[in-house]
Amino acid sequence: MIIDTLENAARYDSLGAKFVKAFEYLQQTDFNAVAKGKYEIDGDNIFAIVNEYDSIEEAGEQMESHRKYIDVQYVAAGEERIGHDFLGDKTPSRAYSETEDYMLFAEKPAFYTILKQGQFAIFFPTDLHMPNLRVNGPVPVKKVVIKISVQ
Repeated sequence: MIIDTLENAARYDSLGAKFVKAFEYLQQTDFNAVAKGKYEIDGDNIFAIVNEYDSIEEAGEQMESHRKYIDVQYVAAGEERIGHDFLGDKTPSRAYSETEDYMLFAEKPAFYTILKQGQFAIFFPTDLHMPNLRVNGPVPVKKVVIKISVQ
């Protein structure tokens, strides 16, 4: 996993052309003018999901991971806490769904990060993550999740 600010996105160009394209989209888009929804960047290879919600309590939440896509989670407005851990030899509490590209894990996160406006996190298939959590109380969040195919 990688956690940084969008102003440092060029540091990750070495991850490949898909990441360059994803960060260009984040840098060139005015998310104040973008409604919730799914937006194609490069077909099924790279797409963005724009969401708005109030941050939530951790109770009852589980960590997730993906196999087909890498997540670039960018906070366009607000802030949230994200729980993290490494996949390692953990057993899913909800088996992997090929169509939905995720599985869930009941373990508590090993550590947490607070993402604020202008910051992003990259989660690879071996990174467990529990996003959308409250920092001090519920706040409105606008987040863009860019899905980058691992193929």
